[in-house]
Amino acid sequence: MTNDSPKPEVASKPDGLVFRARLKPHRSLGPTGLFILFAGLVGLTTAISIPFYLMGAMPVVGFLGLDILLLWLAFRINNQRARAFEELVLTNIELLVRRVSWRGRTSEWSFNPLWVKIATDDHAEFGMQRLSLVEGKRQVELASFLGAEEKADFANALKAALAEARRGPRLS
Repeated sequence: MTNDSPKPEVASKPDGLVFRARLKPHRSLGPTGLFILFAGLVGLTTAISIPFYLMGAMPVVGFLGLDILLLWLAFRINNQRARAFEELVLTNIELLVRRVSWRGRTSEWSFNPLWVKIATDDHAEFGMQRLSLVEGKRQVELASFLGAEEKADFANALKAALAEARRGPRLS
């Protein structure tokens, strides 16, 4: 018995993609830099603690080791929180915002590009303090971990992309 029915085809992604951004918190110290920093700190702490150990002041050695341990713990927590990100995908018919926390918890919001507005809270001295998407009564804050200048640059890029999405698809 033969089956002459056509096989279903997987729909390809529409070409309506206008804008895509993935925002991640900035971390200035990568794994190599972190290793170098802690190697230097352990070496310095060891050099400082040897004379105290020889003088019989052993608690000083323990406290210096505790300082290194607490600093390592702080950097570890900081690097774990760097796993958080926000992703924005704008097509001609939808703006999808996806936020993933450092623990992996995901939240998603969908907006209509024709109705969504960008709201900002600007400070005269410190620049852009807050960037939000507003549609009706819904408001979602974006890029909270970016600095004021980076936030303003992102807001301008998103405004331009929304304007392009509102014009509709280009016919070639």
